Amino acid sequence: MVTIVDLLVPPEVHLGPFLIAAPAVTASFAGARMTAFVGAVAVLAQTVVAVLRTSVTDLNHTYQIVALVLISVIATFFAHLRERDESRMARLRSIAHAAQSVVLPPLPERSGPLRIASVYLAAEEEAQMGGDLYAAARTASGTRLLIGDARGKGLDAISEASLVLGAFRVTARRERGLPELVGQLEAGVGSDERNDRAFDADGTDEAFVTALVLDIPDREPVVRLVNCGHPPPLLLSGGRVTPLASAGSSPPLGLSDVLAADVTVETFPFAAGDVLLLHTDGVTEARDDNRAFYPLTERLAAWAGAGDDPPALLDRLRADLQTYAGGHLGDDAALVAVQRTGTPPDPAPAADRVTAPAPGRDTAPGPDTAV
Repeated sequence: MVTIVDLLVPPEVHLGPFLIAAPAVTASFAGARMTAFVGAVAVLAQTVVAVLRTSVTDLNHTYQIVALVLISVIATFFAHLRERDESRMARLRSIAHAAQSVVLPPLPERSGPLRIASVYLAAEEEAQMGGDLYAAARTASGTRLLIGDARGKGLDAISEASLVLGAFRVTARRERGLPELVGQLEAGVGSDERNDRAFDADGTDEAFVTALVLDIPDREPVVRLVNCGHPPPLLLSGGRVTPLASAGSSPPLGLSDVLAADVTVETFPFAAGDVLLLHTDGVTEARDDNRAFYPLTERLAAWAGAGDDPPALLDRLRADLQTYAGGHLGDDAALVAVQRTGTPPDPAPAADRVTAPAPGRDTAPGPDTAV
C-alpha cells in the first residue's frame, strides 16, 4: 500500500521511509525468519519505487534503501533474541511445573469422608510456587492436613517450605499425636546450617514457618488442630463463618528455642456438611486500589447461601481475590477447603484443649484444660 501511494503522489513527496515500520512492527510479534522476510519485501518495494521514479543510484532513494536494510537487519536480530528468550521462558515454566508437581502436588479430592480442594497463587510473575505450602496425609483413623507460610520470598522460602513438607510426609502417618508431629516439623525447619546463622535485630532466627496442623478423625465430628503462629481457619457451618481462634497459639516452626511455649492442641466441632477454609496471610493481606485489606470473612459470610462445595467455593474466592487486588497479589496465597460429607456417629464437646511441652523442652506435660 505504501509503495502504491508513493508512486501516485507528486515526486517531491517521499513515503518510502514509512516502509521501515514493516520489519520493526513484525519483530514485536513474529520470529526472526518472518521479520527477515518482511524486511526483504520492504527493501524490494523501496527498490521498485526508486526504479520507477528516478533511479536506484539516486542519492535520496539510495539512503532510504540502505536505512531500510539496516533497520531490517536490526529488527531481525531483536526478533531472534525475543524468540530465544521466549523459548527459554517456556523451558523454565516447564521446569517450574515439574518442580511444583514434586514439591507441592495437588491435594487429593477425597480422603475418607472428606472432600478437599486447594488453590495456590504465586505472587512472583511466572512463578508456580513460593513459600506457602500445604499437604495432606491419610492415617488409620482419619486425615491430617498441613498449611503453612515460610518467611520471606524466592528460593529461600521455597527451601524452607520443602523442608517442612518433607518432614510432614515422612512423619504424619507415623506420629500418634499432634504434639509429636509438630516436634518433627520443628526439627525439620532447623535441620541444617541455618541454626548457625546470626539472629536478626528483633532477636529471632532468619528461618521460621507459620503453620496450622490439623487432625480430622473419620468417626468423630471434630477437628483437632495446633496453630503455630498461623491465621486461624474459618468454619463455614449453617450459613455462619466462625474463625477457629486458638486460646494458646504455639510459636512458629523454627522459633521454639527462642519463644519457648507449650504446644496447644485444641478441638472444635466439625460436623457433616461443614466446611473448613484454611488460608495463608497472602489472602487477607491482599489490597485494593485504596490499600484496604481483603475482607475474607465478610466475603464468605455474603456467599453463605451460595453453597459450600469446596472446588466451587475456591474458584469463586480466587476470582474475587484477584479482581479485588487488581490481578496482582503482594504475597503468595494458598487456600484449602475441606468439607465433611459423612455423618459421624457421636456428638462432640464444643471445644477442648490439651497442652503438651514444646519440642526440645524438659518440662512435663500439663493437665488437660477445657476451653
